[in-house]
Amino acid sequence: MTTSTPTVAVGTQQTAGPKTTAGRVRKRLNSRSATLISIVIAVVWTIPTFGLFISSLRPEDEIKTTGWWTAFTNPQFTLENYQQVLFGRSSSSGQLASYFINSLAITIPSVLFPLAFASLAAYALAWINFRGRDWAYIAIFALQIVPLQMALVPLLKFFSTGVTVAGVTLMPAWDLVDEQKFAQVWFAHTCFALPFAVYLLHNFISQLPGDLMEAARVDGAGHPKIFRTIVLPLITPALAAIGIFQFLWVWNDLLVALIFAGGGDETAPLTVRLAEMAGTRGNEWQRLTAGAFVSIVVPLIVFLSLQRYFVRGLLAGSVKG
Repeated sequence: MTTSTPTVAVGTQQTAGPKTTAGRVRKRLNSRSATLISIVIAVVWTIPTFGLFISSLRPEDEIKTTGWWTAFTNPQFTLENYQQVLFGRSSSSGQLASYFINSLAITIPSVLFPLAFASLAAYALAWINFRGRDWAYIAIFALQIVPLQMALVPLLKFFSTGVTVAGVTLMPAWDLVDEQKFAQVWFAHTCFALPFAVYLLHNFISQLPGDLMEAARVDGAGHPKIFRTIVLPLITPALAAIGIFQFLWVWNDLLVALIFAGGGDETAPLTVRLAEMAGTRGNEWQRLTAGAFVSIVVPLIVFLSLQRYFVRGLLAGSVKG
């Protein structure tokens, strides 16, 4: 009588669970308890925004006497708050329509300029060999630790007096007025955004397969064509992630716009007008809630429309392979 023992081929043994730390973490995050916790956090995080939206639709008497949650038992809604905030003619109204246009005029170029310059710089630092390339990358990376507030006074002096070395004027003062001051805000936001944008895009571009670049060079493509036809389509997730961050930062900015654009009606963004409403008309809650919700609509649209790229862009350059 003979007995046989089962044999297991090397490399075909099944494992009971994930061996790596990443696998164990992924399994825990996909569990029912983790999903439930995520839903609870999302609901709690959304409640203030939902309450703000409900409050912006309630009449003045209701919002000043009862909480927003009472709207479910005594529903009274109106669009008068938005009409007064956006198009009201009185001095007490928000008159946010023109400020809304100013915010768009400030934000869109302040997002596009850093993305364009940073993508070009990141490609050059990643795939073009030139003397001092590594030191240039280190210098750009180090600029991230410089607080924005430290650069405001030198930058404002640069705009107002220009650049003079040994009595020789290298660049005259800008002397911009009214809508021309938008250029100062674009320049400032672009300078402040470039270090982080170049760093993130460099990490992404440097990990693109070198075979693609070599094949393009064999076919006779130069750096401009490689960048336009190969690199740009592949870095779309990273560009979207940086664009979202930059858009939110510029749209919600008050300090930079107030310093370089001023507080006039021609150039002031939404944040400046909302600060004035909160300071001088703090008792007009119905207008403040409507104005606040107007200011967050555009960032919400931008984020939701680009969210499919957001996670991929955040993880860009974090792992190899």
